[in-house]
Amino acid sequence: MLCQSPFTHLQPLQDCKQIYQFLDFCRKRSIAENQPKIASVALEIEAMQSTSSCSVIDPLIVLNHLHRSNQLHFYLENRDQGRSIAAIGSAVALTVNGKERFKQAQNFIQTQLDQILASYPVDFPWTTPRFFCSFTFFDQQTHCDSPFPGATVFLPRWQIIRWQEHHGAIVNLPIQSDSNLQQLTQTIWQEFRSICQAQYDVFQLPQGITPLLNQWEIIDHNSFQPAVTSVLKSIETHQFDKVVLAHAIDVISQLPFQWGRSLNDLRQLHSGCTVFSIGNGNGQSFIGASPERLLSIQNRRFLTDALAGSAPRGRTAIEDDTLGDQLYRSDKERHEHQVVVDFITQRLVNVGLTPRFTATPTLRKLANIQHLHTPIQAILPPSLHPLALVAELHPTPAVAGRPREVACEQICQYEGFERSLYAAPLGWIDAQGNAEFVVGIRSALIDGHRARLYAGAGIVAGSNPDRELAEIRLKLQALLRALV
Repeated sequence: MLCQSPFTHLQPLQDCKQIYQFLDFCRKRSIAENQPKIASVALEIEAMQSTSSCSVIDPLIVLNHLHRSNQLHFYLENRDQGRSIAAIGSAVALTVNGKERFKQAQNFIQTQLDQILASYPVDFPWTTPRFFCSFTFFDQQTHCDSPFPGATVFLPRWQIIRWQEHHGAIVNLPIQSDSNLQQLTQTIWQEFRSICQAQYDVFQLPQGITPLLNQWEIIDHNSFQPAVTSVLKSIETHQFDKVVLAHAIDVISQLPFQWGRSLNDLRQLHSGCTVFSIGNGNGQSFIGASPERLLSIQNRRFLTDALAGSAPRGRTAIEDDTLGDQLYRSDKERHEHQVVVDFITQRLVNVGLTPRFTATPTLRKLANIQHLHTPIQAILPPSLHPLALVAELHPTPAVAGRPREVACEQICQYEGFERSLYAAPLGWIDAQGNAEFVVGIRSALIDGHRARLYAGAGIVAGSNPDRELAEIRLKLQALLRALV
């Protein structure tokens, strides 16, 4: 478990000596126990206001300003909830593949928590260190040059948080018996100063560059409609109930894509979604705006979303209501949604939980699409780790199908590309067992001049290949609008 130190509210501007004393405390513990420690220091951003022109720190701007392409990074933001968090660099990290990846990630987190010595003001909700996790859709990658391993878990060097009215940073530093504490103290101060001086103009495009934007070549990766037709024939013979087929396109630009600016566009266009970015340390970033929460855990209260069944938004209020009503009354869409509800509730029962949810779904209206939505809640026992639930739930029928194993076989057969992080669990776990994971849909892999865009549609009895392709194009369009 996380170890609290005697140091509780360090402010580097007022007293760098306190930082040094805390690091010295950690080094002495490292020597006494003959093993490395991790010093975790929470610093409230407001302490810098007297020397900074910015009264509010934006974690995305800090990430875009300080991140380097050879570093891991992670970003999550939900504007409607007033929360965003950026993770830059790594203090410790794990990458693994295989069927035991969730358990290995859980064990890694627990081992590192035992080594963390924390200094933070306990009255703020953002001050606990977080481990950031990304898992690919499948536990093994089919290509040797896959951009992401089956699982990546890391404790960042810097964690920048906006939590409603609070703004802060956490720095995590490995400490050993021979660590140069004076140099570390000065480095913390310099990096923290850079964090607080990050400027908003990083998202402004240079003059003359606009005409070169959006001059793209678009390459389709698979023939989506014939695949849907073939899947429907198998569904008619009762081989399975549902398969979610994804479609990928490559967009080639004259200029390198700017994932930071694209994220800024996504969060403005899709404030009701969770905007995310995961960097692999090799110059590639996986970004998106997901409407689907896999799980949220706060003080042992668990919440997940059943999100399946889709329709476009209308151009007028009357048309929008009509489309929403048709979605709500559609037997095909309601069946597709119920499949997801039944799967999630059964999985929660399997691990001893008592799920609570409404009998009928509501409509969740996003910028360019609306979904049938059923929130599902439960209370967790202290013994149940968040990653055990992630392993139990992933992949849901909303992104795979039913039965799950057969659906995944069909996905491998019909999709001519690797899903990687598409439709996979992405999120964080903190030292108190709180967690937030989204499903990596409505997403794109950014790699220099190339962006691979992903979108999927659930295929069930009654699906129409033309309508499913129209849904795919609607989802892809939302990503294309944000690319810079």
